[in-house]
Amino acid sequence: MTEASAARSAEERPAAPVARDERSVGNTAFATLMRRPEIGAVIAALVVLIFFSVNTTTFLTPAGVSTWLESSSTIGIMAVAVALLMIGGHFDLSAGVMTGTSALFVGVLAGTYGVNLWVAVVLALVLALAIGAANGAIVLRTGLPSFIVTLGTFFILQGVNLAVTKMLTGTVALQGIDQIPGFYAVRQIFGSTLMLGPFAIKAPVIWFVVATIAATWVLQRTRGGNHIFAVGGDRTAARAVGVRDVRTIMALFMTTAGAGWLVGMLALFKVGTAQATTGVGQEFIYIICAVVGGCLLTGGFGSAIGAAFGALIYGMTYQGIVYAGWDNNWLRTFLGIMLLAAVLVNWSVAKRAGVRS
Repeated sequence: MTEASAARSAEERPAAPVARDERSVGNTAFATLMRRPEIGAVIAALVVLIFFSVNTTTFLTPAGVSTWLESSSTIGIMAVAVALLMIGGHFDLSAGVMTGTSALFVGVLAGTYGVNLWVAVVLALVLALAIGAANGAIVLRTGLPSFIVTLGTFFILQGVNLAVTKMLTGTVALQGIDQIPGFYAVRQIFGSTLMLGPFAIKAPVIWFVVATIAATWVLQRTRGGNHIFAVGGDRTAARAVGVRDVRTIMALFMTTAGAGWLVGMLALFKVGTAQATTGVGQEFIYIICAVVGGCLLTGGFGSAIGAAFGALIYGMTYQGIVYAGWDNNWLRTFLGIMLLAAVLVNWSVAKRAGVRS
């Protein structure tokens, strides 16, 4: 065959199909969006918002919005901290009771022993961080599941809260804290209200927004955030590439305890009373909000923004049921359905993102 005929033959043959780069498959903007861990919570929040806006007359009024935002925020602060810990591969079942412990500690120091209220608040934070560090140290030292370790801490704190409060007052509450000198000065930080037009934005809402922004920045923009994901995904592999796993896990447990202190102060300086039962049972709601927000129970995947939206769903549903005049017991049913649905959605999203679930 001559060179000319060979060239003509090559021109007549159809061009070979170009191999498709597997990395570009499903890499559209929509597919990328659907792989975000918080997408399910955002959609669910919009559905809940629309549903109760249509079915109640109070939900979107300034008073209604202020109420469900405040309800969401106290749950949300803890949910965001719990989400960070869950992304790091651990749980903290003492997170709820820590709120009551912190408030009672301030009440006992300032009300019973006359300690300056500002000093009592700072010492309560030190105590909370110390308990969080103890949880982390026991988990790291023994290798026991954090679920078990913090469950033990939960019972210890619950017992101390009840026993000490009854010993001092004969009841399960410390009252009259609002009569302590300096109460209203401290309340400017933990219990003030900001008016935005007709909307009353309470202090917990502001703290909630700050906590969500800070946690998101840490996760997405810092080396510490990378370490949290790495430790939760595979701690052994993370340690092999230089991740300071011990420091990261300790910091996460202390962050959760610190969030418990903050929520305890918000509750204390709102009503001026500390209850020994404050926060008991809330720890599972924090975990539900984190899971609804996209956190996997196996760690290494999740979102602080998603946990914030999970708390927003809870707050809107809680107040929406009240505004609609329904039986409050339906809230628990809704939480169960929401948790199961979230687990299924997270499983699907994790598969799309190529994350083990």
